[in-house]
Amino acid sequence: MDHTMSWDFTMANYGAVWSFLVQLGLLLLFLMLGNILRRTIPLFRKCLVPSALLGGALLLIVDIIIKAFGVILVDNRMMQVITYHCLAIGFAAMSLKTEKATMKTKKCQVFEFGALQGGTYMLQAFTGLAITIVFFLLTRYGKTVVSYVCGLILPLGFGQGPGNALTWDVNFTNTPAAQFAGNGSFGLSLASIGFVVASVFGVFHINIFKKKGQIKVREARETGAFVDPTNPGGNEIPDNESVDKFSLQMGFVALAYAIAFGFMCLLGVLSKFTNSIAWGFNFLWASLAAMAIKAVVKRLQKHNLMHRSYINNYQMDRISGFAFDLMIVAGVAAIEINDIKNYILPIVILSVVGSLITYIYIRKVSKECFKGFEHEFFLMSFGTLTGTASNGMILTKEIDPGLRTPTSSLYILSNFPAMVMIAPLLFLLGFAGESFLNACIACGIFFVLWLVYTTYLFRRKIFRKRYQNIPENIWTEVE
Repeated sequence: MDHTMSWDFTMANYGAVWSFLVQLGLLLLFLMLGNILRRTIPLFRKCLVPSALLGGALLLIVDIIIKAFGVILVDNRMMQVITYHCLAIGFAAMSLKTEKATMKTKKCQVFEFGALQGGTYMLQAFTGLAITIVFFLLTRYGKTVVSYVCGLILPLGFGQGPGNALTWDVNFTNTPAAQFAGNGSFGLSLASIGFVVASVFGVFHINIFKKKGQIKVREARETGAFVDPTNPGGNEIPDNESVDKFSLQMGFVALAYAIAFGFMCLLGVLSKFTNSIAWGFNFLWASLAAMAIKAVVKRLQKHNLMHRSYINNYQMDRISGFAFDLMIVAGVAAIEINDIKNYILPIVILSVVGSLITYIYIRKVSKECFKGFEHEFFLMSFGTLTGTASNGMILTKEIDPGLRTPTSSLYILSNFPAMVMIAPLLFLLGFAGESFLNACIACGIFFVLWLVYTTYLFRRKIFRKRYQNIPENIWTEVE
């Protein structure tokens, strides 16, 4: 539209004026409907299925029905864009939090949690890649060729949710050598299945081990005096300031994403290689920018150049929660059935195998490294590495409502070591999609890294003589 021309707010300018708000309104409306479904249907509530997932599925079904009458309700491209940006916004808000561990934890367990996350990602990566490499070899002379690299989306869909799964699905689709045509729907489908797996498998685990007497629900501790969740320290700006406290929180998130955008632009012009990794990791750059902002704020406070705490943990939680809810609804609604009809079998096999290996691996590590709270730790880890951190926390609170075990503290402290151990996967994604040989090399690297991380996790059992005089690292609950 020529900016010199006059225009109005009528339906004649729907695309420019109303389109985004209509799509956003659909997301919020169906999120509410999903919550109503979860509250009124006991099965959904007992299985801990997220309201956002139900809302997204309901919107997808309604859109499919309406399309049969020639009416397009959902703008798939816009839904994909919302999914992409909400991932980074959610990570930026989470990284801005100044939350500290609530319980004393041991350093070795922090690194073990990081190694578990890295090991699970590598296990999912080499298993998923191996499955689709076999599919590619079996179908390369047929009418429909299954891409050799699409199995690499498994750890992204399960471990990081719709945002990153969508991003790399689109990246592989735009890489001719990858021979892939997922158009975002393949990754979104795996991520949606991951949410179901986290909820259903988690609930089954709780019920099975409750019947065996191995899980007992821990009572919540008395919390004492009430603390204002929006101002626990008492030194934050009041709500009656000239600028709303929530507006400032959004400003910090926007600043982090703006810095990340500038960094991505810089990487984009440096070389073809850096351009390929720049835009696919918007959530990572947003997290790093948020950490840098948090460090600057701490420095200013230390030197008394900033006298108030402007970053509010409670409201940052609300921002990240809102962003992730939108991401889930938009991600599910953006699935295009026609794009995945040729990939139904790979999606089913990747989902089933991925769920089983993830369950078994985390279960083994939990029993080995986190004795005394292995079930709480398992539920947190399994929920996070198939769905999101919210899934993990919901499952953990089912048996530990007061968070009496160190599980949540370990999750907070292990973020950095986990990021370092997952980094090889993230930076080999583009490499693997460039050729079949590269995918095979990447598969081998992921397998070796999995062996390294797993050896570290089971070092006490493997090197029994060396550790025989060292007491096992068992957490004991203090009454």
